[in-house]
Amino acid sequence: MSETSIVAREAAHFGSMAGDWWDPDGASAMLHKLNPVRLAYVRDRIDQHWSLDECKLKPLAGKRALDVGCGAGLLCEPLARLGAQVTGVDAAPELIAVAAAHAEASGLAINYRSVGVEAVEGVFDLVTSMEVIEHVADPAAFVHALAARVAPGGLLVMSTPNRTGLSKLLTITLAEGFGRIPRGTHDYDKFIGPDRLGELLKAAGMICCDVKGIAFSPTRGLHLSEDLRLNYLVAAKRADAA
Repeated sequence: MSETSIVAREAAHFGSMAGDWWDPDGASAMLHKLNPVRLAYVRDRIDQHWSLDECKLKPLAGKRALDVGCGAGLLCEPLARLGAQVTGVDAAPELIAVAAAHAEASGLAINYRSVGVEAVEGVFDLVTSMEVIEHVADPAAFVHALAARVAPGGLLVMSTPNRTGLSKLLTITLAEGFGRIPRGTHDYDKFIGPDRLGELLKAAGMICCDVKGIAFSPTRGLHLSEDLRLNYLVAAKRADAA
């Protein structure tokens, strides 16, 4: 098992995109389109997991949240607005600097750190890691590290591209090929299918309690779907809390 999940070249690649991370038309434009879909899923899982009123404005009030591979804070800031005490970690110090500045300008108190998940102490009610596992050194060790930071009764939510021909076509051949995503962002050989991720979660002492796809259509754009072929989200809880 690797001592750290961080791959230096991956951190450097994403760090080079820090300058316009918050620009919805910049290098991270696809993340801006993806983020509302991910957030809708996270909110639904929060409500389901803790049996909350879906109209509650701050469902995470009194809870601690950790976003691993947080980038410049696209998910951390909504989590903070939902009431959580948020910690965001990312391998790229350039992204953490942008995240901290943006949060301060937005009046949000978020604890940002440029470290791997292995360096994070304590446990959290909610742990999220979006589009990260396909960039780490050792996926099994990474999932174990995530699971170890889920508090008893807590929730883990992850997302990643599926390992399918459709995902390769849309994500790499087309999106990277036509500049919608910076070239070199993805390596198809590191994509992980939902069955394999389920195995990794089980080995880490987690139970997968929900899987949902993120699909694309010309009329709807990116949206939650039962179709897992392009991209998917998983929600899991600790097996000892089942």
